[in-house]
Amino acid sequence: MGHGIAQVAAMAGYQTSLTDSNPETLAEARSRIASNLAGAVKRGKITQDDANAAAARVQTAVDVAAAARDADLVIEAVAEDLDIKEQLFQQLDAVVGDDAVLASNTSSLSVTRIAHATRRPERVVGMHFFNPVHIMKLVEVIAHAQSDPAVIAAAREAAGEMGKTTILVRDTPGFASSRLGVVLGLEAMRMVEQGVASAADIDTAMTLGYGHPMGPLQLTDLVGLDVRLNIAEYLHRELQDPKFEPPQILRDKVHRRELGKKTGRGFYEW
Repeated sequence: MGHGIAQVAAMAGYQTSLTDSNPETLAEARSRIASNLAGAVKRGKITQDDANAAAARVQTAVDVAAAARDADLVIEAVAEDLDIKEQLFQQLDAVVGDDAVLASNTSSLSVTRIAHATRRPERVVGMHFFNPVHIMKLVEVIAHAQSDPAVIAAAREAAGEMGKTTILVRDTPGFASSRLGVVLGLEAMRMVEQGVASAADIDTAMTLGYGHPMGPLQLTDLVGLDVRLNIAEYLHRELQDPKFEPPQILRDKVHRRELGKKTGRGFYEW
């Protein structure tokens, strides 16, 4: 999601530095940003001058310290793995200025744990964007017990500048959106497993019957079945609630590397 967050930040007028340890990933990110901006111009959402200006505001760097050193706001979008996030926040803590805000794009993990990987937990906040970032309007802002109210306000203001609506959620496993979304997605998988209906028909029930923009199984394919499995296992472990136990169909598909759109097959063929 990093390229999407970088794009909306640049479109909001922020000088933006996008970092990844893999130069090829950065090149692909630039290509996706260019494609998204071109699409916005074609649809009449922005002018070509606006697109050119936004693209020019995005710099890239393979060195995270060089990218983050002078930043006022750092938003991480690494893998949904607590150990990886804690290590990154320790690294960021050593290089950013005292007034910088450190934000995690986690969709379910403990912001408190991430914050306490730093010496400034009060300046760490959750900013959960939704995919695709340049289209989805919500940012879930997550506050933990030591959050500085000024930091929460700054995060909400920055998201607003990026054209997003924010909701404020207390730091609990899954927050608000993932907790609800995962329950719906897992139940849809169980229905496929039990032969209640096809994946396509279940998704149609939710899009046409309930007005969802996308069905839960198509969304699972876009998010990645491995990501969904990790989140479900985390919520099941933390909340001790059977409704979050991953169904066998999800485990089997992940075992077969049917991970959704990124591998060409999940609950759909891509």
